Amino acid sequence: MQTHNLGYPRIGKKRELKKACEQYWSGKIIQKELLDVSRRIINENLKLQQEAGIDLIAVNDFSFYDHVLDMTLTLGAIPQRYHDVILNKANNELDLYFAMARGYQKDGLDITAMEMTKWFDTNYHYIVPEFSKGQSFKLFSNKIINEFIGARQR
Repeated sequence: MQTHNLGYPRIGKKRELKKACEQYWSGKIIQKELLDVSRRIINENLKLQQEAGIDLIAVNDFSFYDHVLDMTLTLGAIPQRYHDVILNKANNELDLYFAMARGYQKDGLDITAMEMTKWFDTNYHYIVPEFSKGQSFKLFSNKIINEFIGARQR
């Protein structure tokens, strides 16, 4: 019999992700440091599952903010109001991601965040995707692919 789980908690043993995100948003750490924290959490989670003997380990169960937002970005369902964030060459995908989740107030822009709502009637909240008439979908983020390849290399 093979063993499998559907995902692993993503915040770290001591809530490292939450703390690192808050430090990043307040300007106390740079993006590289935030990414280093995320890699450590992902690697530790994979290692713990391997050591536990789990046969089929889920990947792409890590998220900086919300899995629904991750999929929204993966599919390129980016609301028009964020296009100036994308066009700014100083920004990258993670900057866009957090702009969609938290809003963007810099570079002379004041862009509101996407709506957040409760997952059914739980305390978990997610970012509500915004679709428009004629919406098209295309691969925008390679996060899923990168996490799969990264897990295979471990």
